[in-house]
Amino acid sequence: MTPSWATLTRTGRAGPAGLGSARHLTPDVGARIAWPAAVALGVLSSLNFDPVGLPYAMVVAIGGLTWLAHALRAARKRTVMVTGLLYGLAFMGPLIWWMNAVSHGAYVGLVVAEALFYVPIMLALRASARLRWWPLWGAAVWVLGEWARGRFPFTGFPWGRLAHTSIDTPFEAYARLVAMPGTSAVLFLVAALLVVLVTTSAWRTRGLAVAGVLAIAGVGAVLPTGIAGADGTRQVALVQGNVPGVFLTWPIGEIFKLHAAETDKLADKIDAGEVPRPDMVLWPENSTDTDPYFDEPVKQRIQALSRRIGAPILVGGIFDGPTSSTAYNAGVVWTADGPGERYVKLKPVPFGEYVPWRKQAGFFVNRLARDIPRDMVAGDEPGALHIGDTLIGDSICYDIAYDSVTRGAVDRGAQMIVVQTSNAAFTNTSQPEQQWDISRLRAIETGRWVAVPSTNGITGFVDPDGRGVARAPMHEPATLSAKVTLASGKTPALVIGAPLEYVLVVLGLGAWWFGTRRRTPEGVSEPTEAEA
Repeated sequence: MTPSWATLTRTGRAGPAGLGSARHLTPDVGARIAWPAAVALGVLSSLNFDPVGLPYAMVVAIGGLTWLAHALRAARKRTVMVTGLLYGLAFMGPLIWWMNAVSHGAYVGLVVAEALFYVPIMLALRASARLRWWPLWGAAVWVLGEWARGRFPFTGFPWGRLAHTSIDTPFEAYARLVAMPGTSAVLFLVAALLVVLVTTSAWRTRGLAVAGVLAIAGVGAVLPTGIAGADGTRQVALVQGNVPGVFLTWPIGEIFKLHAAETDKLADKIDAGEVPRPDMVLWPENSTDTDPYFDEPVKQRIQALSRRIGAPILVGGIFDGPTSSTAYNAGVVWTADGPGERYVKLKPVPFGEYVPWRKQAGFFVNRLARDIPRDMVAGDEPGALHIGDTLIGDSICYDIAYDSVTRGAVDRGAQMIVVQTSNAAFTNTSQPEQQWDISRLRAIETGRWVAVPSTNGITGFVDPDGRGVARAPMHEPATLSAKVTLASGKTPALVIGAPLEYVLVVLGLGAWWFGTRRRTPEGVSEPTEAEA
């Protein structure tokens, strides 16, 4: 009988359920196999995301990558590092192809920066493969890698997380229980058990692996989702004004005119009794492309619209910063009496909304200085804003991908989540759909409705079960109105999510450290068929 992936203990006996470790029975592979395999696995991972959306593709790919980590146990460190780099390039390249809409330089730079993270991730996976119960250690290593990608460099880039692939699967409800990091760990464990299943010839081990996968999926299928403590309802209107042409080619002020005109149409429908009068109107990010604090005609127009509708408007715009070379990307609650509370984007995008080392970077990429004339300053307060008698949790565009942004708003009492976004730069790319799926998963995680106003799509409502209950047509003016149930409680994810992530990060570091100090003993023989 062919030996399984069950590994030997120091005495040469098979480990429990094929999960022990001292000497792995996976055959050694070299660079000629590992490197092409890493490229194929990276591409396969990217296919799980829009525009393809192949279910479970990343789980299968991570299983393959884990197998490579075991199979490279005797390889040189350089071979392992290149394997990780190739996987990262092949994964990130197709995943964020939409970044080319900003610039080819930004695309290449971001792909390379993110791919480099998979070098230490691969080294850590190989180290964890030497430990007993390696699937659990490996899950912690994967979360460690996602934690690092979401924080460095600058504000990080938490895109393409394993947890994001859980949407529309039996595993999506784990987001409500153990948050995004815990969901990534759960899916990694599923991938590891699949590897045990296909590499072992021991029927007992296979049975345990199948039982483990079915148990994890079964628990996910029955885990509850939904509102976290219903606390009344609000009528909410979203305005999508569209954009007047190709990104950054329109005159200043045109975006505002379109959103004001569409809000006038909403007011006409309200007066005609076609739609109910809303408790709030939500505009997208950059729906005012001049600063209404200082542009008096724009200010008066917003206040007139709020007065006519009889509800406050959440305005998104680029507002003047503390100096002439800085700005704020912010959402401001505006009423007939003027501006109220404001949320400033917590996670501005480097080289997209501000330019680190502006002088040096501008020398190499002249377009940066032209397209980003001012650096956007990050906010320092969560987006919990009072709009009328409701407390919303505002986030702006990429903010929604950061766990701390929504968690901070809910900790301040947010009863629903708002994602103000402008996807105009990514028209006809897969970026809006990828972001929409993250918003859907946030709804499950927080137990709250998520309202997404966008300049030209995707504008829509997501209920706490992660279902898109209303969605406007893309690339044309539109309004949506829905009755939203507010939430007053917290899901388990919001309570234990952050501590659980830190525990997993520490365990991942421990797996890496202990695994690098554990070597395959010399002279250990493979198990007999009975032992396997």
